[in-house]
Amino acid sequence: MAATMVKLALPHHFFPQIQEPNFRSITKEPIKPTNRAHLGKNYSHCRSKNGSFSTMSENKNGKIRRLIEEFKPEIPIEEAFTPPSSWYTDPDFYSHELDHIFYTGWHPVGYTDQIKEPRDFFTGRLGSIEYVVCRDEEGKLHAFHNVCRHHASLVASGTGKSSCFVCPYHGWTYGLDGKLVKATRITGIKNFKANEMGLVPIRVAAWGPFVLVNFEDGATPNEILDNKTVSSEWLGSAAEVLSANGIDSSLDYVCRRVYTLECNWKVFCDNYLDGGYHVPYAHKGLASSLKLGSYSTEMYEKVSIQSCGGNKTGDHSEEEFDRLGSKAFYAFVYPNFMINRYGPWMDTNLVLPLGPKKCQVIFDYFLDASLTDNVAFIGKCLEDSERVQVEDTFLCKSVQEGLESPAYNMGRYSPNVEMAMHHFHCLLHRNLTI
Repeated sequence: MAATMVKLALPHHFFPQIQEPNFRSITKEPIKPTNRAHLGKNYSHCRSKNGSFSTMSENKNGKIRRLIEEFKPEIPIEEAFTPPSSWYTDPDFYSHELDHIFYTGWHPVGYTDQIKEPRDFFTGRLGSIEYVVCRDEEGKLHAFHNVCRHHASLVASGTGKSSCFVCPYHGWTYGLDGKLVKATRITGIKNFKANEMGLVPIRVAAWGPFVLVNFEDGATPNEILDNKTVSSEWLGSAAEVLSANGIDSSLDYVCRRVYTLECNWKVFCDNYLDGGYHVPYAHKGLASSLKLGSYSTEMYEKVSIQSCGGNKTGDHSEEEFDRLGSKAFYAFVYPNFMINRYGPWMDTNLVLPLGPKKCQVIFDYFLDASLTDNVAFIGKCLEDSERVQVEDTFLCKSVQEGLESPAYNMGRYSPNVEMAMHHFHCLLHRNLTI
C-alpha cells in the first residue's frame, strides 16, 4: 500500500454482538440505460486503455456479452449469486467498463475550493482521459480535454493559477476559455482555422462542494447547465437526503491522502457496500465506536445510504476524543464515489480504475471550521482514519488474490446486510449490457 498525504494549495480561509440491521428500500422509477452515443468523432471520442476505439470485434463482443450475462439481476438477493470473478480480472471486461461506465454520465473530479477564484485550475485523469478544470478571468467554470491540438502533449499539470495554458512541447497557447490564442511557427500552413483548433470542451458542473464532469456528447464552449438537471442526473431523489444530512459546502478543506491498491476498483466498492458486515472482524477499533444494531440501508436510483449510530455518550470533557459523533452517514454514489459524514467531519473517497487489478483511492477530508485550528484533534482523527484504510487495503488485496484463484467463480450475498452491494451490481449490469 502506497499512501501519500498532500496538503492542497487552496485558499484558507468505523461489533462485537452482531444484530440484524434495519433495512428500508425506497423504490423509485427504474434506471434506464442510456442509448446515447458515448462520444462523437470530433476529437472527443474516448479511447479504452489499450488505445483502440470502443468498437470491438464480434468475438470480443460475444465474450463480453457472455461475461455480463453470467450475473442475473432479476434474481432476488436471497437466491442470487454475485458477479463472476472475470468481472474483476479480465482485461477486455475492464476496457468495456471504461467505455460504458466511466465515459458516460456525471463523475466528481474535484472540489469548488480548488477553483474558488478566477484563473484557478486543476488537472486529473480518468481512464485514458486527461482533463483540466478551470475558471476564466470572469470566474466562469470550464473543463477541457487536457491535450494540445498540435501534437497531443498535455498542456497543464497539477493545480494552480494561470492566465493561459501554454503547451510545453511547441508553445501553442490556449486561453482559459479554451480558445487557441497562439500557434507558433505555422507560416505556410494551409486550411488552418484557429477557431476550430481550441481545446476540446467537456461538460462541467458543480453540486454543493463537488465539481463534476461528463464526457458524453462533448460540450459547447458557452453551454450553460441547469443545476437541477445535473442534480437529478447524478443523484436522483437522493439529492435532498444528502443535503439534509450535512453534505454541503459549509466545511473547511483539511487535506488529501492517496492510496494505491492492488485490486480491481469494484473490490473496494464492494467492501464499502457490505453493510458493515466486515467491520467487527477487520476494524475492531472502529467497531467499538459504532452501534451495529442501528445499522440501516436505504437505496435510491443511483445512490445507496448506510447509516449507523455512534457510541457518543452525553457530555464530553475537553480531553475526551470524539471523531464519529452520534451518527455516521455513508453515501455511495454510483459508480465510484463515497461521501462519509460523521461528527464534525466529512471525508470523500474517489475510486479511480488503473487497470483490471489496480486502483487508486483519493481521500479528501473536510472539517467544521471551529476545529480547523485544533492540530491535536485533527492529527488523532487522521491517525484513526489511516488505521482503517490500512486494514481495508489488506482486505482488498486478499480478495483480489482470491478472485484470481481457479477455486472461486461466484459467491453469495448476505440478504439482510449486503443489499447495497447487490444494488451496485445490478446498476453495473444495466450499464454494461451490450
